[in-house]
Amino acid sequence: MVEKIKTAKQLERHFKGAANHWRIEILFLIQKNPKVALGNIADRLDCDIKTISEHVRKLSQSGLVNKKYKGREVEHTLSPYGEKFFAFLKSF
Repeated sequence: MVEKIKTAKQLERHFKGAANHWRIEILFLIQKNPKVALGNIADRLDCDIKTISEHVRKLSQSGLVNKKYKGREVEHTLSPYGEKFFAFLKSF
């Protein structure tokens, strides 16, 4: 299988999605704790839930984080692109 190279615009979307220290922290936390809920992310990062909610929303919009609704809770996992981006951040 040949992997299609992303366009500059697509890459920009991923980089802008992670261009914040909170979002980078969130990516690292989700990678260590798949299926983590929003409240747990806020607690573990000792940050306001509204702030974390906005950052997770941007990560989701950028295609780096997947959300799965489980009743009233939402589980967060890294998307395949999020996994690749995490590996890039870790190697950087």
